[in-house]
Amino acid sequence: LLRPQLGQVQALRWHGQRRHYVIAVIAGFVIGGYDGLFGPGTGSFLLILLVSVLGYSFLQASATAKIVNLGTNAAALIVFGITGSVIWLLGFAMGICNLIGALIGARTAINRGSGFVRAVFLVVVALLIIRLGWEAFASR
Repeated sequence: LLRPQLGQVQALRWHGQRRHYVIAVIAGFVIGGYDGLFGPGTGSFLLILLVSVLGYSFLQASATAKIVNLGTNAAALIVFGITGSVIWLLGFAMGICNLIGALIGARTAINRGSGFVRAVFLVVVALLIIRLGWEAFASR
């Protein structure tokens, strides 16, 4: 909101320099640890890091976050699958719906650009903050 041009155009910071990769690796460990322990919101944290710290556009950052989430979700599926904790039919149905949503979302993001991705991201984050605040105060 304070920097409307942020993430509109990719302007990588320290690209090709050691600092870029050090920040990415440290953040990867921190966000990966959070993802392994809790999970929800990991994509948003990655998006914020990639756009505001490393200078990716919202479109590129969103695509990168999806790939990272695919890897962590695959690892979780293997671990939970080995322990017999997966409801396979439900997971298959969710996977098909996720694939359809991803195809529609990717096509929309590519056609509408980083400005659209930024707007959707800000609306979703605002709604999440409102929901979490409501749940925190309504339970009292």
